[in-house]
Amino acid sequence: MTRRFVLVDRDGTINVQETGAYVLSPSDMELLPGAAEGLRLLQDAGLGLIVVSNQAPVARGWIDETELDRINARLLDLLDAEGVKIDGIYCCPHDTTDGCDCRKPAPGLLIRAAADHGFGLDQAFVVGDKGSDIEAGRRVGATTILVLTGEGRDTVVETSGTEISGPDQIAADLPAAAAIIATLTRGEAE
Repeated sequence: MTRRFVLVDRDGTINVQETGAYVLSPSDMELLPGAAEGLRLLQDAGLGLIVVSNQAPVARGWIDETELDRINARLLDLLDAEGVKIDGIYCCPHDTTDGCDCRKPAPGLLIRAAADHGFGLDQAFVVGDKGSDIEAGRRVGATTILVLTGEGRDTVVETSGTEISGPDQIAADLPAAAAIIATLTRGEAE
């Protein structure tokens, strides 16, 4: 069986993000309580971990791609200190009006990650705190989990068509999402 992957949103899912605010400096990067634990549980279960994140501050000129790389490196350092290894980070640097295929809910980041790492999106999990995360996952046939961290408690999953619906599961945070995924994949490695 091909290794399964979890595609995880960054801001509000792994790290602290105030509503409407952005992480604009490596010093702003702070893990949410339990986030590293949840990711470690998934990693220990043999799942691959990929971060997929919309990063409009690049398009808006608030940070450049070099600064975004520094912010993501800080995230990797914080997770590494907790024993978590991320297989890849995919970011959309575009704004909402740019019409790209990679800004969630468009599935471009997910499709690129699957092609780069050789897994089927219909066997993947997408975890995030926004409707755009859930819709992106639904568009590629992944199992979706809305976490109630970040903007999750305020998220109303909007649909752009009848084939897209709400999350498959709702979890309090990443450790709870990891527990759901563990239940759904139980026995696969045996």
